[in-house]
Amino acid sequence: MELAAGGFSGEQFREACAELQQPALAGADWQLLVETSGISIYRLLDQKTGLYEYKVFGVLEDCSPTLLADVYMDLDYRKQWDQYVKELYEQECNGQTVVYWEVKYPFPMSNRDYVYLRQRRDLDVEGRKIHVVLAQSTSVPQLVERSGVIRVKQYKQSLAIESDGKKGSKVFMYYLDNPGGQIPSWLINWAAKNGVPNFLKDIARACQNYLKKT
Repeated sequence: MELAAGGFSGEQFREACAELQQPALAGADWQLLVETSGISIYRLLDQKTGLYEYKVFGVLEDCSPTLLADVYMDLDYRKQWDQYVKELYEQECNGQTVVYWEVKYPFPMSNRDYVYLRQRRDLDVEGRKIHVVLAQSTSVPQLVERSGVIRVKQYKQSLAIESDGKKGSKVFMYYLDNPGGQIPSWLINWAAKNGVPNFLKDIARACQNYLKKT
């Protein structure tokens, strides 16, 4: 899908919100991959690449929606709690704010880097306050590919967060990430299966520490 002028369309934000109310898993071969700690992860195979799209649903207890959204957006703070970040910053390019992100990969694999647009909107949907963050890879001449680092050109993520009715957050996340290179698809999929629950645990812990530092 092409990005709307200036970024993402209102329809894209609404689609992410709708998944919180009614997960869109019908009409396609979405498979339940794993359920752990209140988190369910579904995947859909792309026959061409052998890779999967993922949808994640669940609740993060003791982490309010606003706090979770703020922590997710805080790139400087992420450098402190995400051990895989090598470089992460925002830059103005062609009148838009893009994110540059280099991710550490274990030897002997090359690091990956991303250039992507990211936008957040805080929406009121029939009295429900929902925070939505959308991200999608892009290309700008100011951020050229680096020697020894593989540029990820197919990356897309949606995140929607609302209150679980208690002290926590109800969360929906969609993502597609094709790291390229010579990594076997089974290894990429294995990393996704294990990495997502660990990421959610890490960000929940980061929320608690964020409260302490503020």
